[in-house]
Amino acid sequence: MDEARQALDELISSRKGCTYSGISRLLGRNVSYIQQYIRKGSPRYLDEGDRNILARFFGVEERVLGGPPHRSAPVVELVQIPVLDVEASAGHGAFAEMERKSGQFGFNETWLRKLTPSKASSLSIIHVNGDSMEPTLNDGDEVMVDLGDGQSRLRDGIYVLRMDDALNVKRVAIEPQGRKISVLSDNPAYPSWRGLERRAINIVGRVLWFGRKLQ
Repeated sequence: MDEARQALDELISSRKGCTYSGISRLLGRNVSYIQQYIRKGSPRYLDEGDRNILARFFGVEERVLGGPPHRSAPVVELVQIPVLDVEASAGHGAFAEMERKSGQFGFNETWLRKLTPSKASSLSIIHVNGDSMEPTLNDGDEVMVDLGDGQSRLRDGIYVLRMDDALNVKRVAIEPQGRKISVLSDNPAYPSWRGLERRAINIVGRVLWFGRKLQ
């Protein structure tokens, strides 16, 4: 008798009132099913559904009754990105006096590496306030900003800028010849600035990703 059959035989014997025929009926099988399985080896293996019912009935793992060993789900490593207690205005500017952590988001490490080669220590999440970047960014969106991707690598994209002690999220476009830049609002109801010298703006970081609550 193999281990699974012996284990089931012992479980039935140890449970008061349990019989081969009773367990067979529990499975919806003919009354001799379990006796044939234990004593005659037929069927050779318990059906997966039967094994699951028996494991739950006797309070044991399925592997005791011949099932595969339990495999723990792989541990997914999450990279924690801080959420800063500050808002980047997509409007007229939000003052950035309280740049302290107010929480953190966990991101799958593999996913994050596909998004950016930057180190996690240079990334932060901040909230968007206002509608000057609609329809691209909405009021209340959360954006991931690479604080290490700024003035020295400036290229077309969406950036968080510091202007007069306020943070603004705007689109930056490099003008022809690459000497000057435009700071643009995606919402035409708000102003844009063109022909600016690069040194005229203070780049905080480049926006890599945004999250939004569906309405």
